[in-house]
Amino acid sequence: MRFPNNYEKVRGQAMGFQIEQDRWIKDHLKRRRGERLDALKRGHGYGNRLFIEWVWWPLVGHFHKLHPEYEVKDWRGRSYFVDFMWVVGSIRIGIEVMDFGSHGTDRTKYRMDLNRGLFLQAQDCAIYYISLDELKENPSFILSALRSILSPYLSAEGGAIRTSRKSFSKIERDLMRAAIRHNRVIRPTEAARELELYTMTVIKYCRILVEKGKFRAVARGVSQRVIYYEYVGSIQSPDLV
Repeated sequence: MRFPNNYEKVRGQAMGFQIEQDRWIKDHLKRRRGERLDALKRGHGYGNRLFIEWVWWPLVGHFHKLHPEYEVKDWRGRSYFVDFMWVVGSIRIGIEVMDFGSHGTDRTKYRMDLNRGLFLQAQDCAIYYISLDELKENPSFILSALRSILSPYLSAEGGAIRTSRKSFSKIERDLMRAAIRHNRVIRPTEAARELELYTMTVIKYCRILVEKGKFRAVARGVSQRVIYYEYVGSIQSPDLV
């Protein structure tokens, strides 16, 4: 079987996503009890997984401060679980993946969902509704729209993290941008050729970026030799410029 030229890069990106997603969900499962635990087990289904793989991961590159099946109270004081809540400081941004079958055919449920969204916005919580059909058929549109919406918050979050670390050198920024150009995956020999650097220089700075939390080293085989690095971070990060 012959694979496309970018097969390893795409496969590497998918593996990085799967590892981080599993870690993220397991962490939330471990910390939850009672109804909050049941809501996560029951509610994090097909549409939600599709959203984080096709939209959130390509846009943000991590799951920090993103909460699945986040509990809020409606105007009656009853618990309600939003598909996703991204908490950045005092800012709360909710995302709901809407399936026509479960929302559109039941007028009462449809009305209640809209009322909850209106109430949350009155409580200084932005809420965005995403059509599951659109997510399946045109994820690039949703990715583009959310990039515009979340860009200021991604930049602010990246800036806050950056103040607690040393600034990034030109080579480090070049490597991060190169990784983004190649589906977040960077191989030292290829990067060295592209950026006109020595391979050992690239490896040195890739290791530094691992320490700074921007790269993840991916190893294979019995020897666990690192074969490539994966960029972990927002494509809107101010650290890139």
